[in-house]
Amino acid sequence: MGTKAAVLGTGIMGAGMARNLAKAGFDVAVWNRSRERAAALADDGARVAESAAEAVAGADLVLTMLFDEEATADVMAEVFSGMKPGAVWVQSATVGPDGAQRLADQARAAGVPFVDAPVMGTKQPAQEGTLTVLAGCPSEVREAVAPAFDAIGSTTVWVGEQPGDGQRLKLVMNSWVLTLVGGTAQAIDLARGLGLDPQLFLDTISGAGTDSAYAQLKGKAMIAGDFPPAFPLDGAAKDSALIAEALRSSGVSSALMDALRGRFEAALESGHSGEDMAAVVEAFHHGG
Repeated sequence: MGTKAAVLGTGIMGAGMARNLAKAGFDVAVWNRSRERAAALADDGARVAESAAEAVAGADLVLTMLFDEEATADVMAEVFSGMKPGAVWVQSATVGPDGAQRLADQARAAGVPFVDAPVMGTKQPAQEGTLTVLAGCPSEVREAVAPAFDAIGSTTVWVGEQPGDGQRLKLVMNSWVLTLVGGTAQAIDLARGLGLDPQLFLDTISGAGTDSAYAQLKGKAMIAGDFPPAFPLDGAAKDSALIAEALRSSGVSSALMDALRGRFEAALESGHSGEDMAAVVEAFHHGG
């Protein structure tokens, strides 16, 4: 594979991924529906395209990091005809196994190789190039995409060869992440409800077997009531729905994830769209 890459979707995650591809020597073109989000990447050596079609022209690798399956399918439908023969599509948004299969079918109809490659990590790992890539693709495609994965991440887990394999592991991982965040929010608000300083909760677990760096990070944000987005709340709500669907389809109870989804959606409805998922704490003391 050559060194020309297009990144479609330069929000919190896509921007960091594009910067690290450029740092690794890729010739990077970027596009975002809100142009100002892409424009800042010009200072990092990326070419800011006026359209998605312009971004993919001549690219050897097209990486999408858009919000959901619908947005991804719509954008790619506009660019397939302009993609370079042999160019590979790396799809990194969390869309679930069924969504990945539908996108793979769309790619197959267009004659474009498809790589299912969601990532683990939020804003800081994306910026630092330390994401974990969860890849599902035929073995013959691995060599072509490995340099890009090495640029955006510190670890690549080759989950399987089928579209959706990466998504399956991503939902498993996010089921744990969302549960941890929801449990942290509940504990902090319970401490408040019982008249305790919630910092006592974080101090008590610190260094113990029940401690977690992520609980400490999100817990501090919850106590401060400050929620700059690293893993946006709307993404957590979307992912919780995908996880609940996967649980039901695999014969596992979705009761816990359904409850968590209710809290994430309640936090969105109370005005925390665009903030970090730590804002879910607001749905515990306001949501009942």
